[in-house]
Amino acid sequence: MPTGPALSPPGTAVYGVLRMDEALHLEELLERLDGQVTSAEVFTALFELELNNHIRQLPGKNYVRRM
Repeated sequence: MPTGPALSPPGTAVYGVLRMDEALHLEELLERLDGQVTSAEVFTALFELELNNHIRQLPGKNYVRRM
């Protein structure tokens, strides 16, 4: 789990689905989290995680965890 500020529940859910070795497209991320968090919560969590350097966005709206 990332260190630093505590993650929100949606942030924890999003971070838990992402991996370091495989990029995940935004649509797949939304599908995997369907019923757990809203799409708005996913977008907010992605923004916060990226700002805190826990994840990074790759071209084509693909996301991976940072090392």
